[in-house]
Formats: sequence, C-alpha cells, structure tokens
Amino acid sequence: MSDLRELYQEVILDHSKSPRNNRVPAGAEERIDGHNPLCGDRITLGVHFDGDVIRDIGFEGSGCAISMASASTMTEAVKGCTRDEAHALFHKFHELVTGKDREPDLDALGKLAVFAGVSEYPMRVKCATLCWHTLESAMAGKHDKVTTE
Repeated sequence: MSDLRELYQEVILDHSKSPRNNRVPAGAEERIDGHNPLCGDRITLGVHFDGDVIRDIGFEGSGCAISMASASTMTEAVKGCTRDEAHALFHKFHELVTGKDREPDLDALGKLAVFAGVSEYPMRVKCATLCWHTLESAMAGKHDKVTTE
C-alpha cells in the first residue's frame, strides 16, 4: 500500500502541475461546465465524438490538485473509448474512490488506480469525480451546468 500511496502522490502532482489535454478541442460537439462549490473546482469539458467514439477530449479550469489531476487522467483514459466503455470506466472509478469496491481491479483502471487513496478522504470524492460527472452529462447530450451538490 505504501508503493501505491507514493505513486498516488507522484501522479497527482504531475498531472496537477502539467495537466494533459488542458484545452477545449476545436469543433467539440459538447461543451459542458462543471462546478464543485464545496472546494471551488470549476471545469469546462469539451468532447469531440466520431459516432459513438470519443475522438478528442479536453478541459480548462481551476481547482484543487485532485480535481485537476483527475480531469487530466480521465481525458487520457477515455480518449478513443466508446460512450459505453467510458461509462463503465466511470462506474469502476466511482466505486474505487467511494470505497464501495473492496477488491477493485486495479489493472483494469490503469493509471486511474492511483486515486484509490481518495476513498480515505470522503470530502475529496467530489473533487475527483467532478470531471467524470461532467463527461457523463456530455455523453448524454445534456447541456445543463453540472454541479456536485
């Protein structure tokens, strides 16, 4: 567990200082705003679909290290996924960060597995999942602002 905690810290710091896909893609069919009032996290997520596949995805925003790192790693993880695959990945991620999955398949989560430590800090779950809820809204074609409250 110590190794995972160390990796968690490294990945969170790396992705929060140098977020990947930190832009809203030109031509994004979906552009959704998300807000976590508790922590002050704000993101704008842009998604470009090719049929059912997420061809490009990016975000702009500000927030805590967990929120920004989660958005960065999420965009890397779902690029090239179908909507169903992205939804299933969100479900696995949500179970991980809420601690509901006592024996998560960390290999299936890839780099997202480093967020396992979030389950120890319930106040941080909303930080880690804001981008995912925003993606769910984009995939459903909803244009309402997403909030974690």
